[in-house]
Amino acid sequence: MSEPVREPLRIGVLGAARITERALVDPARAAGHRLVAVAARDRSRAEAFAGRHGVERVAGSYADLLADPEVEVVYNPLANGLHGPWNLAALAAGKHVLTEKPSASNAEEAAEVREAAAKSGTVFMEGFHYLFHPVTRRLHELLGSGELGELRRVETLVAIPAPEDGDPRWSLSLAGGAVMDLGCYSLHAQRMLAPWAGGAPSLVSARGGERAGAPGVDEWLDAELAFPGGATGSARCHMAYDGLEMSCRIIGTKGEASAPNFVLPHLDDRVVVRTADGERTEHLGTRSSYAYQLEAFAARVREGTPVPLDADDAVATMTLVDACYRAAGLPPRPRSVVGN
Repeated sequence: MSEPVREPLRIGVLGAARITERALVDPARAAGHRLVAVAARDRSRAEAFAGRHGVERVAGSYADLLADPEVEVVYNPLANGLHGPWNLAALAAGKHVLTEKPSASNAEEAAEVREAAAKSGTVFMEGFHYLFHPVTRRLHELLGSGELGELRRVETLVAIPAPEDGDPRWSLSLAGGAVMDLGCYSLHAQRMLAPWAGGAPSLVSARGGERAGAPGVDEWLDAELAFPGGATGSARCHMAYDGLEMSCRIIGTKGEASAPNFVLPHLDDRVVVRTADGERTEHLGTRSSYAYQLEAFAARVREGTPVPLDADDAVATMTLVDACYRAAGLPPRPRSVVGN
């Protein structure tokens, strides 16, 4: 099914992050949106990015990009610690914002972003793209239909091999750590089961391990959750794993369903269902979850179509992230102070 005809978004990109091609450029090109401008701290990187991806012009700085009247949407894929400050600046400039997760360094900063979004009256959305893909939608449908019975247990694991030591994901000052990069998916996926679990989950316990040579930065963290309806959850993340695993398993009183890769379903679109009637594997399609996400964001901006990922949701996620850090004996991430 093609996207409804609407005026293209006019998008400005902060930075020249590697994720941008997959998360924004390809979906925007496919949907006919405009990449109006890009800015990076190193202008040569911005120029190379613009040439490679067909961006219309290079802005001299992030602030210049925010001041461009033709830019109506700002995409923020910067390092985690730069999400909050530049989300605040973009909202203050009256722009719609699509930010990579997490939306801020901690819950206090996320609450400031929420206040700024309310004041600006523009659309703010945190990029938990997995939520829009048919794989996750199918997991929710299986719970909603009653085929799995009452929810009893949820197990999520998001793990990757270790980034290089100098990667910003290992930097405390840039809000790095396994929970910030990966565990936010594990936690968010469990939070999204609230309609079938009597409400949102609360943290029971957490334990984690620091990265050698990076005090305060979590290499891994395991959290146990409890839902009001009696179900329990295990939300795990690991940023120095022996492979890539991004699985979600939902267990009910009548059966269970699992997605081997709910975060990147274009790599594995299976949902495996096991009930008393037997086991079946459903394939939900390898179209990118980022394509679905940009469609939903564009519909929110152009038609006001509701999306579940607003600033309130971002605060709730960061509150749970901070609680996990504290329970594991690790500090919540400090907010970054940045210049232009």
